[in-house]
Amino acid sequence: MSKKNHGAVQLRQELPLDAEGKRRPFRRTGYASVTDAQADLAKLQAILALPGDDEDAARRVGDLLQNVMRDRLEIPDAAEVSRRIGVGVPLDGAMTVGEWLDMWVASKKTKTTTSNGYRSHIRVHLKPGVGHYRLDRFNVGHVQEFFDGIDAANEVVAAENEARREQEARAKWGKASRPPAAESARLAVEREKLAAMPPYRLITGPATKQRIRATLRTALNGAIRRQLITFNPAAHVELASGKRPKAVLWTDQHVAHWRKTGQKPSAVMVWTPPQIGAFLDEAEASRLYAFFHLIAFRGLRRGEGVGQDWVNVDLDGQAITIAKEIVVDGWTPFEDDPKTDGSAATIGLDTVNVAVLRAHRERQAAERAEWNRYAAAERAKGKDVADWVDTGKVFTDTDGAWLHPEKVSDEFRRICVRADLPPINLRDLRHCAATLIHAGGGDLHAIKETLRHSTIKLASDTYTSLLKEVDLEIAEKAAALVPRARRPRDDAALEDV
Repeated sequence: MSKKNHGAVQLRQELPLDAEGKRRPFRRTGYASVTDAQADLAKLQAILALPGDDEDAARRVGDLLQNVMRDRLEIPDAAEVSRRIGVGVPLDGAMTVGEWLDMWVASKKTKTTTSNGYRSHIRVHLKPGVGHYRLDRFNVGHVQEFFDGIDAANEVVAAENEARREQEARAKWGKASRPPAAESARLAVEREKLAAMPPYRLITGPATKQRIRATLRTALNGAIRRQLITFNPAAHVELASGKRPKAVLWTDQHVAHWRKTGQKPSAVMVWTPPQIGAFLDEAEASRLYAFFHLIAFRGLRRGEGVGQDWVNVDLDGQAITIAKEIVVDGWTPFEDDPKTDGSAATIGLDTVNVAVLRAHRERQAAERAEWNRYAAAERAKGKDVADWVDTGKVFTDTDGAWLHPEKVSDEFRRICVRADLPPINLRDLRHCAATLIHAGGGDLHAIKETLRHSTIKLASDTYTSLLKEVDLEIAEKAAALVPRARRPRDDAALEDV
């Protein structure tokens, strides 16, 4: 209400109770006229009517108006307060970037793995780096400074890693014999220095920075949609390109260099057809042989392989439909839809894969019968052992349950060691399919369709260098097709001219 009080106009209005249930009136004096006080009272009452029966929103409205009274701020418009109530953000306009990021990621309905990636970027990088800024004052300079800070930290990490490598060399005896007493004392001192140094750490590379920026940009776009801000500073910061590493073949030269130095030419290495054959020969004794064979020729992802259902395998029609995948959240496996809409597709099966899968199905039936005999014998002893679990999956654990994706990776690594092959990751076995498709006459479009990449550019960026090496064989065959009357001159003949 408004009233005359000793010659001054005063406004007084009861606010919603505070969090402890106490009354808190809004008071303001100093109005020049009753009309001015009534105008502010009308604004207050419009704001107080907004929450309706929502007690939490009413309390937050009271918090806002209490701050307005204490700091002698202008009473905000009801429309502005309504907008902020609707999205559940602080009504005083002081929300930080970190608070918004937490609220945004909590509301995301993306795939579990995608949401986990967002949370990781927010927890590890964004909240420590930019979380303290006010959302409505966050600008391009803040974002640029954040990424410049990552580059500076990378330099520190690289220097510390190099210093640790050098110290490890000083702290290592390096001979088969035991060191003499004087040398042992020196080594002990060097090892103490090594123990006091920071551990090895990974740098935040260009691709990771691009993904961090994408998370921030997406979150800020969400804030724009909620009308919390009008400008996205993350969209106006340029970063070094985080290009995908090129796939490189394990040629004899690369293998020799790796065996000598332990260094790989690329983060994505691909076996040659003879190396793939050596791996599959060694893998034939494994109960997961069909899994590796399928990935090597048809390029399924690990999660797609372990998530494959028999109902989506048509051996007579020579086709397989990828419809589900099993991925892990931490260590817990869960079933999900494929990575993208394009990942859910039907691809053809060659006759060799069909034969391998038929043999695998027979092996699985034998495993089922063997497990059920074992379970029955154990139950006869009073033990609680269930029969084989019918999950309908093509590749299962020995009791029929889902096959944990990491078990597949462990088996892959064991086979690689036994076969004495240059190292690749299990996901690189999928890349081997690109080699075989191209060597069999397929082009980039065929690789894109089989591996189910979203665009042909993705296939091109990853496999262009790989296909050049494979194309050398095609080039030699093309040159050999043309008969010549004279033999080509060799280098010695050229020198004599």
